[in-house]
Amino acid sequence: MARPPKNWYTAKTSDVHDLYERSVQCPEAEVDLVDQAWHELRGRTPRTIREDFCGTGAVIREWVTRRDDNLAIGVDLDGDILDWCRGRMAKDLSDQQAGRITLVQGDVTTTDSDSVDCVLAMNFSYFAIKDRPSLVNYFQHVRAGLIDDGIFLLDAYGGSDAHLQLDEDRDLDGFTYVWDQHSYSPVTAYVVNHIHFEFPDDSSIKNAFTYRWRLWSLPEIHDALLDAGFGRVVFYWEGTDNETGEGDGIWKIDDIGEPCPGWVTYIAALR
Repeated sequence: MARPPKNWYTAKTSDVHDLYERSVQCPEAEVDLVDQAWHELRGRTPRTIREDFCGTGAVIREWVTRRDDNLAIGVDLDGDILDWCRGRMAKDLSDQQAGRITLVQGDVTTTDSDSVDCVLAMNFSYFAIKDRPSLVNYFQHVRAGLIDDGIFLLDAYGGSDAHLQLDEDRDLDGFTYVWDQHSYSPVTAYVVNHIHFEFPDDSSIKNAFTYRWRLWSLPEIHDALLDAGFGRVVFYWEGTDNETGEGDGIWKIDDIGEPCPGWVTYIAALR
C-alpha cells in the first residue's frame, strides 16, 4: 500500500492548533505591519510588544526572530494553549530567542506587565468583550501598560456579509478550512462563529473553534478608544489588486475605507 503524501492531513492525525496557525494566521505580515505603523506614526522601530489573547503565540514567536533585542510578552487565560506555545517555542526557536518571551496566564483586562512599546489584540479576540463599559475598561488597561509614546494595534472585520449566516471554504495544502458564520443578532450584534476543518479522506473536525462575540463597528471601536484616553486613532486599509480584485497586501492609512461585502482593517491607537 502506497504511503500517503507528506502533506496528507486527517482528523485523527491533525493538531487543531497547528491547523489554526496554517489557515488563519500570517505572523510575518502582522509583524511587518507593526514595524510599518511604528515607522509611519512614531518614526522609530519598536522593541517590546505584549500580545493579549496570544493563543499559540505565533506573532510573538515571529517577533523575537526579527531582531536580536526584541522582547515579547504573551497573555492568555488558557493554560493549555500556553503549554502548546511553549512546546512550539522549544521546537522552532533558539534558547536565546525563547528566553526573550514571557508567557503569562491571566485575564487580559486585569493582568499587569512591564510597560511595552506596543500592545496587540489581533484575530478579533477582543470581540469576546460584549458590553461597552467593559470594552472601554480593557482599552484603559491597555493604555496603562504602554510607554509614553506607545501604540495599541488591533484588528476588526465587517461588511454586509458579516451579518449573514454563511459558510466560506478555503482549500489549503492538505486540508480545507471552513469559516462558519453560524448566527447573528441585529438587535444585540452578537455572533456565533465556528471553524471547521475537512480532510481528503472525508474526515472532519467540526467546531474545532467556536467564537461567541459582539460584532463591534468601527465607529464604536474608535469612540471607545478615545474614551479610554488614547489621543489618536487611525485605520489601515488594504489596497485592491486590479487584476484579481483581491487584497494586494499593501496597507495604508485611510479614514474612509471601502464599503465592500467583507473587509478587515487594522487599527492603531496612539497613547
